[in-house]
Amino acid sequence: MTLRADLLLTNARFVTLGAPASALAVLGGRIVATEEVPAREVVDLGGATVVPGFHDAHNHMAWHGLGLAEVDCRVDSLDALYAALAAGADDLDDDAWLVGSGYDDNRTGGHPTREGLDRVSGGRKVWVKHTSGHMCVVSSAVLAELGIAERPVEVDGGLVVTGADGRPTGLLQETAQSLVAPLVLPYPLETLVDAIERAGRQYLTEGLTSVVEAGVGGGWIGKSPVEVEAYLRAREQGRLPLRVELMVTSDVLHDVVGLDQSPALGLDLGLRTGFGDDWLRLGPVKVFSDGSLIGHTAAMSRPFCDLPDEVGYLQADAEALTARIVGAHVAGWRVATHAIGDAAIDVVLDAYEQAQRVRPRHDPRHRIEHFGVSRPDQVARAAALGVVPVPQGRFVNEIGDGMLRALGPERVPWAYRQRSLLDAGIVVPGSSDRPVVQGAPLLGIHDLVNQQTASGQPFSPGEALTGLEALTAHTLGSAYASHQEHDKGSLEVGKLADLAVLSDDPTTVAPERIREIEVLRTVVGGETRWQR
Repeated sequence: MTLRADLLLTNARFVTLGAPASALAVLGGRIVATEEVPAREVVDLGGATVVPGFHDAHNHMAWHGLGLAEVDCRVDSLDALYAALAAGADDLDDDAWLVGSGYDDNRTGGHPTREGLDRVSGGRKVWVKHTSGHMCVVSSAVLAELGIAERPVEVDGGLVVTGADGRPTGLLQETAQSLVAPLVLPYPLETLVDAIERAGRQYLTEGLTSVVEAGVGGGWIGKSPVEVEAYLRAREQGRLPLRVELMVTSDVLHDVVGLDQSPALGLDLGLRTGFGDDWLRLGPVKVFSDGSLIGHTAAMSRPFCDLPDEVGYLQADAEALTARIVGAHVAGWRVATHAIGDAAIDVVLDAYEQAQRVRPRHDPRHRIEHFGVSRPDQVARAAALGVVPVPQGRFVNEIGDGMLRALGPERVPWAYRQRSLLDAGIVVPGSSDRPVVQGAPLLGIHDLVNQQTASGQPFSPGEALTGLEALTAHTLGSAYASHQEHDKGSLEVGKLADLAVLSDDPTTVAPERIREIEVLRTVVGGETRWQR
């Protein structure tokens, strides 16, 4: 019987990251041939470049979608930030919250204050989120409702920042942000569905076909205790534009009875990593060990250069973090632990090693999200343990100047490594941590190759990748980090027909022009989901 495909793509440069291809044939959502065969539909791509669909290994989809409807605070001064908030307040009802997102004190020259927020908002409740996600600032009306307008409270793993007079300034760091949660959470499910669709539609325009949502259901990063339901509804309503893997925050895990080893931390019915299908599935459990580099809350072994009295802090003591990681491992989860400072990375590597001693598992492929400031010995140890670091090359440009100040020249080469990881034999994934920074994958590929900050300063040239290596990170490398390299990440027979059509080839174009490449078409499962 002659093969008859649903779709045949021809007349293109196919960068398959596998065997060469002269065409791509799709049947039932998967690639069935890499040469011309009869097909119901034939698309001539006019000489464009076809690459595997981009896969963001660490992003915050709902958070980004919500932020698209909030006041944009990505500005370069406090005056501009206050002006943006004042303009946003003009469009609100008197009793509505004023919510802004994306400010960076490294750009504005400092954090906004409760008094400043009060002035521009007419005394309403204001909540302004830092671009890192690891802190926020609230107005006096919010502090008053929390009962801390005049005196702070102690928060494990976080800080209510105070001024010289001992009164809270409005700045809430790390887990102290959870104080606000009872006032604003949970978001209505329909609001989350809208946010998911809003973000996903933008992602398609950037060539993304898969993302990992890095934390749902609980903790300071979760938007609802039933957040998975929002993704299920989006899918049922045809409003989930691309494939999503969900990290479940460790806050929602509990002791599980009936598993064959204890202690085991999981969800009811034994649900764990891998439950779901090609469109929507549970991924790793997300654990937070420390905070933010540019926010100076990452747990470091030595002080920050620009704040010589600060070394950051863990969000729980090492023993408690280890128990959480080991318990999730015993229950069968892949574990993805946020660790930016080298002191935090030590704790996490120790925990992963202990987990394998307690219950050996073949290729668990646990992850360290960010792996922000890693010493050479930690790179070697991660490789030996089979741990997958998930750094964000995009940080180099957008927040690189802040990292230069925080780390100084001696430790900058340790920050958000890429080349060192490849040289150690580690498969490097590509990710953005959007909305912490702009998340278009071609911007990330550009920064992995060029290693230049927003001000034009070289960041860590020794860690630069080639265009091919950077493309591989954002496709096959990210699929590997999700334990799905058998299904996605390259254009090969049997794999999902997820791909992006580009105006130029990021593996051969001049490095400084990678960011100028346009996405012309995004195909998910053989279906064109977006076209320029």
